[in-house]
Amino acid sequence: MNESVQALLLGDFTAAPWHPLEPARAQLQSILGGDFLLDATEDYDVLTRLDPAAYPLCVSYTDCWQRALKPEQTAGLLRYVAGGGGLLVVHNGISLQCSPELAQLIGARFTGHPPYQPLRYHPVAGHPLLEGVDAFSLDEEPYFFAFDPLSEREVFLEYEFEGNRHPAGWTRAFGLGKVVYLQPGHHAPSFEPAAYRRLALNGARWACGR
Repeated sequence: MNESVQALLLGDFTAAPWHPLEPARAQLQSILGGDFLLDATEDYDVLTRLDPAAYPLCVSYTDCWQRALKPEQTAGLLRYVAGGGGLLVVHNGISLQCSPELAQLIGARFTGHPPYQPLRYHPVAGHPLLEGVDAFSLDEEPYFFAFDPLSEREVFLEYEFEGNRHPAGWTRAFGLGKVVYLQPGHHAPSFEPAAYRRLALNGARWACGR
């Protein structure tokens, strides 16, 4: 990329029950900073006026499991992605599922997780996000999901748990925009494997068409 792209990072610095935006913000800044100018906020009202022309990429690290979004916030994010915006959802960012419409936008709902533990992650061949990405291991929460039957998606990453592989990353189109979900991201060490850092950068670039 020849010039940096504006990106909005939405999360919760103070009202996060489990995943505060800091230090994930610092990790994402380190990963994306060469390509993106990252603006972090916990003001969800920014969604009501989010414009792909101003912010080609929005990154969700929200921790809003226990509160509802305003209808205007939900409508704003739907309009943003449908209009061509890129949405990168990291780990607990799927908490946007507190709005049923946004759960369908992302393509799945989080349903629970066994205890935090070592996990092995495997790329699923054939997706452009996987350039330069090998299998990797880290300690993480093994999130389980219920997938929306009306939302088509392409899984590009899986993790091993009790002898089976489970989805850990997928992409989907929504209107003119693109959505990427990455399951790892519980805390700062989750962002440290080189393969995951490359995957997050690839996902951000792909989501906003860069």
